[in-house]
Amino acid sequence: SDDDAVEFLFLERLGATRWKCMVMPGRKMRVGATATIGDVCLRVEKITAEGERIIAFDTDVDVYVGGSMPLPPYVDRASDESDAARYQTVFARQPGAVAAPTAGLHFTPEILSEIPHTFVTLHVGPGTFLPVRSENIAEHRMHAERFSLSPEAADKINNAQRIVAVGTTAMRVLETTIRKSKLLRRQIEPRSGETDLFIYPPFTFRIVDALLTNFHLPRSTLLMLVSAFAGREFILRAYEKAVHERYRFYSYGDCMLIL
Repeated sequence: SDDDAVEFLFLERLGATRWKCMVMPGRKMRVGATATIGDVCLRVEKITAEGERIIAFDTDVDVYVGGSMPLPPYVDRASDESDAARYQTVFARQPGAVAAPTAGLHFTPEILSEIPHTFVTLHVGPGTFLPVRSENIAEHRMHAERFSLSPEAADKINNAQRIVAVGTTAMRVLETTIRKSKLLRRQIEPRSGETDLFIYPPFTFRIVDALLTNFHLPRSTLLMLVSAFAGREFILRAYEKAVHERYRFYSYGDCMLIL
């Protein structure tokens, strides 16, 4: 029955049969609780400090076969087959994110063939859904997210005259790597690791010249990043204009180019 339903969002594979998950509703899945998905059983081994569950299946399982595309919580409908293609960028290669980098959804292979570009990787984590609840935003703590910037990408970026970040994900990778770089001027180095960089006003951007981004939720870290880049008052005016013109907001919405 619906009363017995539990939703698992698989965040990170920890082994052949173990995963880190978000569970809704969490009260039903305490340590030791079990559930059945298809023909396999799972058991909750641990609850992390963030409330995530460490679960173990009784056998190796391919969650991509039995699961469905996870849509953001504000999308008030069940996902369907079209979301598997629509809620995914055409250039995605590395599995690991819990949400799509939505600015990239606007690109087609045809558009990419017409513009010079390179790719970076950031695995969007569950913290992207969390609002900033602290009155003092400096007290908000970002969840660390895994990223990778290849030697080829670093070389292209270092030789570019103007750098446009496609989305807040790419922005955070670039501004993280430039801060860790030992090179002079605006030169970055290849790097992989984790970032918990929280970008909010005032912030000095060291490498990105322009930003393509969607319209974001209120009190979100994404909106604060955009406000840091373009100025809070400017962004508020832009959002008022977008509402007046009935632009679409959030993941499946329209985007803005900030120059």
